[in-house]
Amino acid sequence: MKDTTDIVKEVTLPPTGINRRDFMKRLGAGITIAVALSDFKSLGATVAQRRELPSDWNAFLRVAEDGSVFCYTGKIEMGQGIITSLAQMLAEELDVDVYKVKMVMGDTVLCPYDAGTWGSLTTRFFGPPLRAAAAEARAILVEMASERLDVPVDRLRVEDGIVFDVRDRNKNVSYAVLTEGKQIVRSLKEKPPLKKPSEFTVIGEPMLRSDSRLKVTGEAKYSADIRLPGMLYAAILRPPVHGAKMVSVDTSPAEQIPGVEIVRDGDFIAVLHAFPETAMTAVNRIEAEWDIPEAQFDDKTIFDHFLKVGTDRRVIHEKGDREQGRASARQIIITEFRDSYVAHAPIETHTATAVMQDETMVIWGSTQTPFGSQGQVARALNMPLEKVHIKEIFTGGGFGGKATTPQMVEAARIAKLSGKPVQLTWSRDEEFFYDTYHSAAVIKVESGIDDNGKIILYDSDIYFAGGRAAEIFYEIPHHRVTVISGRDAHAFATGPWRAPGAHTNVFARECQIDIMAHAAGMDPYEFRLRNTNNPRVLRTLKAAAEKFGWANRRSSGGHGRGMAVGFDSGTYVVMMCEVEVDERTGRVQVLRVVTAQDMGLVINPQGAIIQVEGCINMGMGYAFSEELYFNGGDIRVKNFDRYDITKFSMIPAKLETVLLDLPDEPPQGGGEPAIVTVGAMIGNAIFDACGARMLRLPMTPERVLEELQKG
Repeated sequence: MKDTTDIVKEVTLPPTGINRRDFMKRLGAGITIAVALSDFKSLGATVAQRRELPSDWNAFLRVAEDGSVFCYTGKIEMGQGIITSLAQMLAEELDVDVYKVKMVMGDTVLCPYDAGTWGSLTTRFFGPPLRAAAAEARAILVEMASERLDVPVDRLRVEDGIVFDVRDRNKNVSYAVLTEGKQIVRSLKEKPPLKKPSEFTVIGEPMLRSDSRLKVTGEAKYSADIRLPGMLYAAILRPPVHGAKMVSVDTSPAEQIPGVEIVRDGDFIAVLHAFPETAMTAVNRIEAEWDIPEAQFDDKTIFDHFLKVGTDRRVIHEKGDREQGRASARQIIITEFRDSYVAHAPIETHTATAVMQDETMVIWGSTQTPFGSQGQVARALNMPLEKVHIKEIFTGGGFGGKATTPQMVEAARIAKLSGKPVQLTWSRDEEFFYDTYHSAAVIKVESGIDDNGKIILYDSDIYFAGGRAAEIFYEIPHHRVTVISGRDAHAFATGPWRAPGAHTNVFARECQIDIMAHAAGMDPYEFRLRNTNNPRVLRTLKAAAEKFGWANRRSSGGHGRGMAVGFDSGTYVVMMCEVEVDERTGRVQVLRVVTAQDMGLVINPQGAIIQVEGCINMGMGYAFSEELYFNGGDIRVKNFDRYDITKFSMIPAKLETVLLDLPDEPPQGGGEPAIVTVGAMIGNAIFDACGARMLRLPMTPERVLEELQKG
């Protein structure tokens, strides 16, 4: 990643509305490859339109005059590893050393427009045009080498950025020499083919992440690492609960602290100081009176509330006749599953550093959506879009929670009002208070099986979890899935949380499958095999079972095994585990997890495995301990003393991952699929170990004991 320590002199205006020549001047000498977006419907014409550049092209890469290769992407790096996998894709098609690729990510001046980094979309949707741009760049450079060396193109080959004559390797020229001192934009009429998997030398190779050293040594720059001359730290006066209205305020106690500056715009009040601790002390001295709304529900009554206000029904999957299914079933099973609100809890809280320079608002912010943030700031400050520049910076974890970035708007407002550089870092209290939580949910399932262990009915009502990962990939002749929503459901904001709603839906479906398997007197693995013809599900199931040794393992003495099947972001995942349940305390320890993923072509196997393991570790949190306590808009969880994210003691001792070898199939998402199966897998294993059927997330020791007492 480009060094961000030299942070003032590089400020430039976004290239909105400029012509191609002016835009190229900003990039400097080298070859910039323009790719026709019309060839990639997944990106859409709005990309070029949004940037107001020529409608038929977008600059994804540039070969600089020193031989370096710059990859420009509106995607951001927040720990998922695309800083490496995208470089691999580019290096493969361009035939350069992957370590020569310099990623420029999320800079609204230099990078093509992108809607945001979420949904495990980067590899699936940005990858193909990036590879096409690299292949085109290679073809153009070979064409230039042919002219320079006076050698036919078909006699030229490329290795590590050196173009040479296959008959005489002494006849060669480097990319650096070809681009030296030039400023070229080229595009080919006939698009070169992409490499076949059999030709890969970089894609598919396990690689250490290119940002590893920076992050391990602390050299990596985040929003809070930015330091500007004359910069002040900001703290904002916050309401005590959501929905509170300010009645009166007295800022004079804060103003008595030396060096404090007060910035006010209506009810928006911020304190500035040269030291962040002093700014926080000062804001806490402000005397404010609030009109606090009466709470209508809390973390205990929320589920009944959902059933009352859930009036908008939308059927997303339907087949057959459910009445016929009910009549044909030997046994009907009705279950209600519940899930709690869950916070994103990133280690880096929402942070932004902002400065007004030469009539341009320049911001370094922790965000998953740089261009979306640019628009929000421009609207809030009533500034032209081209006068807001979001700079490249690492983001310290997002999980969907940094798709919204109010802290960037706040920092920009304060910087504009004060006329000074400002840094705003949300406290942990603020992070929990203003988080856009994963929604709590209720899922009601009615299902039926026949005498042969076949599922013939599945009817699911999903309250406030949405329909993600709720697909029916089992062969069920009579089924329906209904998504239910309504107004006034929440007392605070909700939003995307790593595969939004998916783990809730998979928890309900896969636990219900397990319940039916036991009712049919069948092994859960065999039951699933009997009830699906989906080839991707079957091959992933078999791969997981073989690695796990499912056929050779049995439950005994508080030890159990469980499994779950999920689909998300184009990827099928099967997860199996062993657990140990202490029936005296209700504590559950996951001993081993095996994961098999059908995700098509794997760009960086090491990165994919890390993503799987990250999903498992994060999933332990929602499965066992993460839960929001509240009373209406009053958030009762303010720090990690009451909100338990995954601890080292919770992580399984043994994690094993099988990535199916499918190089001829398109790459699919890897950042989210494995998290969707964790809760269901563990819940099924708990039942296998001790007979406690868990229908509520998180599965705390208290809830395990409660189910054990039910017998």
